[in-house]
Amino acid sequence: MALNVFDHDEYRPPVWKSYLYQLQQEAPHPRRLTCTCEVETRPKYYGREYHGMISREEADQSLSQAEGSYLIRESQRQPGTYTLALRFGNQTRNFRLYHDGKHFVGEKRFESIHDLVTDGLITLYIETKAAEYIAKMTINPIYEHVGYTTLNQEPTLKKLLPQSPEAPDGPVPVKEDGSAEERLTSLVRRATLRESDLAPKYEKIHNFKVHTFRGPHWCEYCANFMWGLIAQGVKCADCGLNVHKQCSKVVPNDCQPDLRHVKKVYSCDLTTLVKAHNTKRPMVVDMCIQEIEARGLQSEGLYRISGFSELIEDVKLHFDRDGEKADISSNAYEDLNIITGALKLYFRELPIPLITYDAYPHFVETGKITDTEKRLESLHEALKLLPPAHCETLRYLMGHLKRVTEYEKDNLMTSENLGIVFGPTLMRAPGLDAMMALNDIRYQRLVIETLIRNEDVLF
Repeated sequence: MALNVFDHDEYRPPVWKSYLYQLQQEAPHPRRLTCTCEVETRPKYYGREYHGMISREEADQSLSQAEGSYLIRESQRQPGTYTLALRFGNQTRNFRLYHDGKHFVGEKRFESIHDLVTDGLITLYIETKAAEYIAKMTINPIYEHVGYTTLNQEPTLKKLLPQSPEAPDGPVPVKEDGSAEERLTSLVRRATLRESDLAPKYEKIHNFKVHTFRGPHWCEYCANFMWGLIAQGVKCADCGLNVHKQCSKVVPNDCQPDLRHVKKVYSCDLTTLVKAHNTKRPMVVDMCIQEIEARGLQSEGLYRISGFSELIEDVKLHFDRDGEKADISSNAYEDLNIITGALKLYFRELPIPLITYDAYPHFVETGKITDTEKRLESLHEALKLLPPAHCETLRYLMGHLKRVTEYEKDNLMTSENLGIVFGPTLMRAPGLDAMMALNDIRYQRLVIETLIRNEDVLF
């Protein structure tokens, strides 16, 4: 299909492919074959299409007159189970039926048998007539030319960070007579530019969910019609991208979450949240840490003493409702422990922990290493396993906790104490093995303690 070209960034929609839509219009219509007598054993959720316990042969004979005709019968071999007998392609097809408040076959659920049969006939007709076409739909997608990535450009950063001269990636070139001070490594330069970099382009997979589209819908990947009455395709819960189920398997990992779909802060996937707000880290982390450091880090038992749970929940509700406009100042919450509690709660409620389930075993293994240098080397490798947004958030948090330890004479919070507090909060064992989680607690503490002590070296 010839695709329009962009002129001055103006989007021109492609001509949507209508072949499958035309086939849906041609599909046979359902014809209910009613039973002329009352069947006492008829389940209450079936109507007069129920014919009781008749054989396959009887059903086939009854349905042979018209394409799309159907009835429901009780199985003779397995009493109490029910079968939809449907005439399609000059033969009778039999499908096991289930009911759990709705009628369903496979993964689709219908309010009525009529809808189920209508959807089934459409699917059978299209998949019979266009099997080869469907198999090739994903080969030449419009997505790569005019679609999602062009129409969903990330907005400009809402809160511009302080600017500094841009520096290229990799080691800084050294002058022939350069001094030791001029031999800046990428590590040192990254530390210098930490707060001046714009929000990075984090990669994120789409969060596809089976979806029922009202009215005709076309796939935003291949531009073909999404056929059927219900569950015609999948929709990304974070960005709203609509595609066929088979197209979803080849869509790139370039989800750009939209605040219209991402409606909460707590319990939201971390990468999803930062991409939705176009920030380097979750705004709740930045705001809480800035508030804690602004009020002073000398507070005794910082992070160890709990605030009132009701007020912590109140902070959570404010973030979920107001986002970056939430008021967590001393005027709203005088007790600083409420803010520290809200920060810890954010990390506890992450669906994927800050130190992800995939990376967890590698981090735990580093906690078992007794040699300091080898542990640092192992931790450096383990950090590479974290998604970029997780690693950046961990770096920022560890830098903050390092500053907390600088006031340990006043707040009595050493890196070991903070490791005890944050170990189980940032690291959660995958699975439900309680014994393994219990055995890992000391290693969790050691990992966080090491990250805090060596924050300037590891990140």
